[in-house]
Amino acid sequence: MMGTGKGLTNLQLEILKVFNYELPDSQLLEIKNLLTKYFAEQATNEMDKLWEENNWDDKTMDDWSNEHMRTKYE
Repeated sequence: MMGTGKGLTNLQLEILKVFNYELPDSQLLEIKNLLTKYFAEQATNEMDKLWEENNWDDKTMDDWSNEHMRTKYE
């Protein structure tokens, strides 16, 4: 869940507790990459779950790409 602008998220608070010291830029980059990989994996897993639950296939994607969702401009 994203922050609502009312303070730090639980993830941000936890990271502050764990990393309350200065890191070299190389380690910071490694940690950013690990977090990026983790969240990308979570998103992929959720999409896989949706595909399974909804019986989506390649035709579904083709149909979506050809769908016209805009409202007419007047």
